[in-house]
Amino acid sequence: MAYIPDLEIALDKVCFMIVKAREFDVKDVATDEDSGSNASDDGMRDVLEDLPGDAVEEELTGFIDGMTDDERIDLVTLMWLGRDDSTPDDWETLRAEAQRSGTKSTARYLLGTPLLGDHLEAGLAKLDMSCSDVL
Repeated sequence: MAYIPDLEIALDKVCFMIVKAREFDVKDVATDEDSGSNASDDGMRDVLEDLPGDAVEEELTGFIDGMTDDERIDLVTLMWLGRDDSTPDDWETLRAEAQRSGTKSTARYLLGTPLLGDHLEAGLAKLDMSCSDVL
């Protein structure tokens, strides 16, 4: 049986991150930053553009920055677990590496990781956890 660690971060926080990370990942480059149109006139297209001061990015950054160091370390570890061939048995090694990497710029690091939501979800799956467990 695979090792299942006791996470320092609550499952509902990870699930919130997954949902918000997917909202952030679908952002596209801004096509007309100075359009001046209002949202109802442009079919809400600007919502999907990656503009300065993006509300989703600010929300995620604030959420991550508000976590404890141990929660941020677990979040990075989960992402690493989900993005490669690691197994739950590698948890302690991955977590030690995440801890050595520091937590000062965790938000910037995680938000710069493509498919963050998918990696977090895959990391949970490797630990036999799912966001359906919090619904």
